[in-house]
Amino acid sequence: MKHTDTQGLLMVISAPSGTGKTTLCKRLLAEFPDLRFSVSCTTRPARKGEKDGMDYHFISIEDFTRRKANGEFAEWEEIYGHFYGTLKKDIEDMPRKGYDVVLDIDTKGARNVKAIYPAAVLVFIMPPSVEILKERLKKRGSETDDIIKKRFDKAMGEIRENEWYDYVVFNDIMSDSVNILRSVYIAEKNRTSRLQGRIADFYRITGGI
Repeated sequence: MKHTDTQGLLMVISAPSGTGKTTLCKRLLAEFPDLRFSVSCTTRPARKGEKDGMDYHFISIEDFTRRKANGEFAEWEEIYGHFYGTLKKDIEDMPRKGYDVVLDIDTKGARNVKAIYPAAVLVFIMPPSVEILKERLKKRGSETDDIIKKRFDKAMGEIRENEWYDYVVFNDIMSDSVNILRSVYIAEKNRTSRLQGRIADFYRITGGI
């Protein structure tokens, strides 16, 4: 049951490539019908199996530039020659309808979102080890050694940013990591600050007894 008198939860999940973040997000979303995924915009072409509006909003560079100039993005950046951005409208509209929002963005984007939405809950997903991270990046199979090295260097830089996140999850075993994320989500949903609307209603209803 959705309660529109409670403060909506914005959950930001970040992780370097090869950490299993996408799978974790999908598992979490599958368990909570009131938790919705914010689909980012990108100017890169869709990869095999990706669907517009589900994985990303695939838009032109011109459209992205126009939206950026209009201040429509909560965060945006250029990665390997392509632009990515999260629309403020998506973040703000869903909580008004009684839904919580999960963002799958990198550390730079997370900083920008936290600056605009201070109540956002930030979770960083860590790989089990450096060795496993290297193996996972190599197994992607679609990039050259040079690109893999760049991705690894970028991943290590992102990992060093974990210290300012609210929670860190080591993705050793997928099922355990899902349980931790579930616990974080449930606990944050029940913070006193997020339930002030329902608490106020409780006093109003019982005040006449």
